[in-house]
Amino acid sequence: MKSEPFAVTPDDYARALNVVGEKIVVLASHAATQGYEIFLQRGDEGTGPPPHRHDWDESFYIVSGIVDITYGDHQKRATAGTLVHLPGGTVHSFRFGAGGGEMISITGHDGQAARLFTTIDAEVPPGPPDIPKLLAAAQKCGVTVNA
Repeated sequence: MKSEPFAVTPDDYARALNVVGEKIVVLASHAATQGYEIFLQRGDEGTGPPPHRHDWDESFYIVSGIVDITYGDHQKRATAGTLVHLPGGTVHSFRFGAGGGEMISITGHDGQAARLFTTIDAEVPPGPPDIPKLLAAAQKCGVTVNA
């Protein structure tokens, strides 16, 4: 199937998914692009995923706030205007800093992040994460949590 041109305005945004304290809006799904995915991620201070890895590449562009991103032996304090690219298989995590923040994330071709975020939103209740449910959702979507 061939992808078609599209535009997404704030009025068109789907409901934000609740993913372990983050609010994630799917701006472009794999189904829409026939390849990569694009997300708007907003998090309060201290929110973010545990160390994990997956087969798809992922890039983060910080729009506002501070996001501490860890990958391999590196930790980067990312501020507005910073782009971080992580090849598939890279163990990584991040935490939104003081005051929270906002970033755009983009997956590589054949990313499964939208499926992961939708699964977590549906199966892991808000609040302190139910770790067994979170791990099961991640495993279903090809993500290994390295906690």
